[in-house]
Amino acid sequence: MRVRRVVFACIAGVAAFALVAAAVGELLSHPAQGQIGPPPHDFPAQAFLAYTPAGHALAGWLTSGRPGKGAVLLLHGVRADRTQMLARARFLNRSGYATLLIDLPAHGESAGDRITFGAREAAGVVTALDFLRREFPGEPVGVIGVSLGAASTVLAAPTPPPDAVILESMYPTIDDAVANRLTSRLGAWGAYLAPPLLWQFPLRADVHVSQLRPVEAVHRLGSPVLIMGGTQDPSTPWAETERIFAAASQPKELWRVEGAGHVDLHAFGPAAYEDTVLRFLARHMPAR
Repeated sequence: MRVRRVVFACIAGVAAFALVAAAVGELLSHPAQGQIGPPPHDFPAQAFLAYTPAGHALAGWLTSGRPGKGAVLLLHGVRADRTQMLARARFLNRSGYATLLIDLPAHGESAGDRITFGAREAAGVVTALDFLRREFPGEPVGVIGVSLGAASTVLAAPTPPPDAVILESMYPTIDDAVANRLTSRLGAWGAYLAPPLLWQFPLRADVHVSQLRPVEAVHRLGSPVLIMGGTQDPSTPWAETERIFAAASQPKELWRVEGAGHVDLHAFGPAAYEDTVLRFLARHMPAR
């Protein structure tokens, strides 16, 4: 009887662990969609709607800028939406840049049945960049991507490449991203939950983990790149940001944000952020 109880307890434990892993996997990949509504009254934007090559709707807001100054595509993080990038759009617009804030696929008001951590979201990046080049012909085009938005940009490998790219708090590989997040929340137990979560990717999203390695793709970006991250970021530790920077091609710059975690780096230090970003864009996106 004692042996049976031990066996039963082991089976029950494994089953419970599997159920937890499945529930977490569903939570991570489930769409983060919802109604955004019109832009704020003091933000001079118009509604944007385009369709990816697969026919999926891509929603956002578009602002005009000073002719010849260029346009910047703004890409939010995971389980967020275009409103996360609103403060960035405001200061860029004040500086003369046109801006396009989109909801990445499976987020906000954009279509999509699964969050894929950059694999399918990349199609939204390409669609938005193609639109900006048609809307502002001959003008420079840049990208600012946060976390998921950064990974989506790198994995998209857009052609032609943007004139300037800013990558914030980007994960190097999905293996690192999952392990870091679980460990920071669950401690040592997180390491045991990571493998069954990663095994679910092909089943839930038809995406293999080998497709989600921005650190191996960043050298193909073909754009001047500014990489930034926080020194206290538990989700993307500073050593991982340095690893991404080492893999990127020239011209490249690295900005170390002292004391910042996995947070909105603009909100963390607005003045320093705006100065750093505007200087970088001015160097690589001169007005035409």
